[in-house]
Amino acid sequence: MKITCIMILSWPFSMLLLADKSQTSKTEVKYNFTEKNYSLIPVGINNNVTILDLSYNQITLNISDTKVLQMYSLLTELYLNENKVTVLHNNSFCNLSNLEILNFCRNHISIIQQGAFVGLSKLKQLFLCQNKIFQLNPDIFIPLSNLNVLSLQGNLISSFDVPQPFYLESIILHGNPWNCTCSLFNLQNWLNAANVILENESITTCSYPDVLKNYSIKTAPFTADCHSKLISRLNEDLYIPFQTINTSTLNSSLNNLTRNSEHEPLGKSWAFLAGVIITVLVTSLLIFLAIKGPVWYNSLLNYNHHRLEEHETETYEGGLTRNPSSLSQTADTISEDTTVIFDQLHSFVVDDDGFIEDKYIDTHELCEEK
Repeated sequence: MKITCIMILSWPFSMLLLADKSQTSKTEVKYNFTEKNYSLIPVGINNNVTILDLSYNQITLNISDTKVLQMYSLLTELYLNENKVTVLHNNSFCNLSNLEILNFCRNHISIIQQGAFVGLSKLKQLFLCQNKIFQLNPDIFIPLSNLNVLSLQGNLISSFDVPQPFYLESIILHGNPWNCTCSLFNLQNWLNAANVILENESITTCSYPDVLKNYSIKTAPFTADCHSKLISRLNEDLYIPFQTINTSTLNSSLNNLTRNSEHEPLGKSWAFLAGVIITVLVTSLLIFLAIKGPVWYNSLLNYNHHRLEEHETETYEGGLTRNPSSLSQTADTISEDTTVIFDQLHSFVVDDDGFIEDKYIDTHELCEEK
């Protein structure tokens, strides 16, 4: 009786387990077409396929292939490694909303268009290893909101701007010619700040410059060349006409500096911030002097009035009082000159006989007296 009761009570749970197993067996439909020398994705596969392995073929993933893929909307895993794919076109997987694993390792991919991964909102693992990728646009990863693992090993990538936000559990980057200068700081800061595992960190090293070879990209230090480039770029951003310099401009420049300083390793940001602030202040002072300098110079040239100094007054008075003998000599000289001039004037008067002619004397009377 007890056994019967136990069986009756456990029957619903056993039915649920059986249902789950049967559902799992129904939902997982796998097709393996490896090493079939296919040049196209085969048509006529069960539309309920969930795992499709097309590794080691000649597939190029052209337009006809992407149309065929749209029919397999229940795919959760797609393996196209070791094929002939060169370009990942826009909307190649837009109907594969259930896809969780996508493997393109060991192809010839050199171009990934910006909308190549649109629709893959559930993708968790993306493998792009051993290709010919030279540069990656960070916007291509924006649709991958649930991505956990990213493999980029064995490409030609020298720098990588991490999209924001970007959350991963693991990333594989070794085998690339990393340029450990300014272009690395964004990636380096993200690797140090985010809770992400850099797989094979010891062999994920810098290839340039030579002084940083064998440094891990996660710990490579700053270089002097990078400092100068950052300062010159900041000076270009701050170079504007002096008429527009105001408090808001200074605040925006400092905000840009703060955002740029987030891309620097710890321990250098404060020194760089101080240097830029000093540069801004010196530039403002030079502009102020350039504006006010001519005005001050003209004011100094126009100011010609000044007080008579005391020693000049004493000289003037001393010249009049301290040499009385010179005054007497001067007076004698003047009197002598006057006498000479007077004599010269009288030298031109005709000598007379001592008589004074009087016009009132009658001449007839003079004659009668004679």
